[in-house]
Amino acid sequence: MLNKLTIRDVNIKNKRVFIRADFNVPLNSELNITDDTRIRSTLPTINYAIDEGAKVILASHLGRPKGKRNPALTLTTVVKRLQRLLNKDVIFIDDCIGPDVEKVVNNMEPGDVVLLENLRFYPGEEANDDAFAKKLAALADVYVNDAFGTSHRSHASVTGITKYVRPAVTGFLVKKEIEYVDGVMANPTRPFVAILGGAKVSGKLGMIENLGKKVDKVIIGGGMDFTFLKAMGYDVGNSLVEPEMMDISIQIYKSARQRGIKFYLPVDCVAAPNMEPGAETIIVPVQEIPKDWRALDIGPASVKLFTEAIANARTILWNGPMGVFEIDAFSRGTFAVAHAIAESYALTIVGGGDTANAVDKARESENMSFISTGGGAVLQMLEGKPLPGIMALDDKEVKD
Repeated sequence: MLNKLTIRDVNIKNKRVFIRADFNVPLNSELNITDDTRIRSTLPTINYAIDEGAKVILASHLGRPKGKRNPALTLTTVVKRLQRLLNKDVIFIDDCIGPDVEKVVNNMEPGDVVLLENLRFYPGEEANDDAFAKKLAALADVYVNDAFGTSHRSHASVTGITKYVRPAVTGFLVKKEIEYVDGVMANPTRPFVAILGGAKVSGKLGMIENLGKKVDKVIIGGGMDFTFLKAMGYDVGNSLVEPEMMDISIQIYKSARQRGIKFYLPVDCVAAPNMEPGAETIIVPVQEIPKDWRALDIGPASVKLFTEAIANARTILWNGPMGVFEIDAFSRGTFAVAHAIAESYALTIVGGGDTANAVDKARESENMSFISTGGGAVLQMLEGKPLPGIMALDDKEVKD
């Protein structure tokens, strides 16, 4: 995936450049943007296209409108923030295909920027409908994928459109994401430590198996701890366990140990009878969780163990929180791990989604080498699988 043409490799002057961006930003109850990282991340690509005299057409999805117009998920909110960040007028069109859209696009001048309405207002986007993709392609002379967060999806604006628009290239954000993740996986500086969290083993099985062949240490946190611990014979109370994953969890653990990989699991935890913010909590060894209680964060001894395991790392990949960090009582383990990673001398790569949110809440975003914008896409790359949205783009010519 590293051998793809970028926007810098093609002539875009006076061309209609269709940039598939990822403006799927979080909104609060008043529909205000609470984190504009994804918008900021694609600014280098947009500004480059403007400076090169392209006619810039931006397209994105927002939320899950399920193929229907939803006023709460319009990109009018995004256009206001985008104009402020670009310090430039952005023309908003309340549709993304059809004669009216084509008329606006065909009247653009070099350097103009247009933002189309939410692609997922049409069912054809997620269905990768060929007719819908062809209508999007009618707007473009050059296609640029700068939406890493959706590159694991075969959607009309991600893969379908590339059948009808050439050249099809990466933007700077996608290039950076691939270089960091693919580059680290191919040739990490060692010791290489993978810190894996989240709720379920099943959701990250491929990643655990793939990373287990490449890293020097694996640290497991979050709810999936307890499937491993239960499989080892521990009584874990009412903690989250996937019974169907217990056998494979033991196999993963034993296989890692046989290859000389150090495999770390929590030794204590913060437990509570329920997940309510005001619930009573106790700190107990993992083998002493009360029968009707559940573990919701790693405890201080686990933090110390994990911090020591991280200390000599030279490459750290973190995907998944250590507990239910959204609730204050169960956030300390995740935040402590974030601080330990930030203080290390390692190249640090943070998977997108919840992990990126946790790092932000811990106020350590500035101290990480790279924070991915795509949770699902990063997960697929870490499983060793290609991303359809990247594979659909043009390859660079290989010189003899």
